[in-house]
Amino acid sequence: MESCIVIIPTYNEIENIHSIIEAVLNQGMQFSVLIVDDNSPDGTGKVVKVLQDKDGRIHLIQRSGKLGLGTAYIAGFQYGLEYGFDFIFEMDADFSHNPNDLNRLLNTCKNGADISVGSRYVKGGNIRNWSKDRLALSFAASLYVRAVTWLPVKDPTAGFICYKRKVLESLEFAKIKFVGYTFQIEMKYYAWSKGFLIKEVPITFVDRVKGNSKMHANIVSEAIKGVLKMRWRKITGYYY
Repeated sequence: MESCIVIIPTYNEIENIHSIIEAVLNQGMQFSVLIVDDNSPDGTGKVVKVLQDKDGRIHLIQRSGKLGLGTAYIAGFQYGLEYGFDFIFEMDADFSHNPNDLNRLLNTCKNGADISVGSRYVKGGNIRNWSKDRLALSFAASLYVRAVTWLPVKDPTAGFICYKRKVLESLEFAKIKFVGYTFQIEMKYYAWSKGFLIKEVPITFVDRVKGNSKMHANIVSEAIKGVLKMRWRKITGYYY
C-alpha cells in the first residue's frame, strides 16, 4: 500500500487542529499527517504532542516562530522524503480544503499525473463564503499568472496539492525564492518547467469558519512582482 503524508502548516490553529488531524487520518491507513507549527502562542503544538502519544501516524515539526508558508512546506517536503513517503500533500488546517478530497487527489496521481491540484476554477470547482470582491480578485490573479507564465493550470495559487515523490526529489528547494502565498505558484511553475504533468481536480473551497485568516494586504503585490520574476527566471534557464 502506498504511503502518504499530509503536510499542514499551523499558526494559532488550536480551534481546528484536533478535528483536522482526525479527519485526515480517517481517510485511510495509508495517510499520515505532519504538522509544521511555527511556535503558535495558543498552544497548537502542545495539542499535537498529546495526540502523537495516541497515534504513530501523527508527526510534528516545531519551529522557533513565523518563518513563512513556503519554508514550512519545504521543511515538510524534506521530512516526507527522508522518511520514505510515496506521496506528499499540501493542505490547510482550517477545513477550507475538504479532507474527503484527499483520495481523489491521490488517485489522480496514481492514474498518471505527477502533481494533482485541488482546483476551484475547473469545471465542477466552487468557492463558498467569499465576497464578490474577493472572488473577482482571486480569479483575476489566476488569469494574470497564466497570461504571464503560460502555466497550464487554471488555479495556480491553489494550496491543496498531491506530489509524487519523484517530483520533489528532482527539485532544488534552494531555487524556491518565495516564502508567502506566491510560493504555491512557484512550486507549480518550477515543476512544470521541468516537464512534470499537472492535473487539476475540482474541489469546493470553503472559507474558514474557526480561527483567523492568515491573508494580508501585500499578498497581491508580492504575486504581481513575483510572477514577473518567475517568467524571467524560466527564460534564463533558472528552473531547469
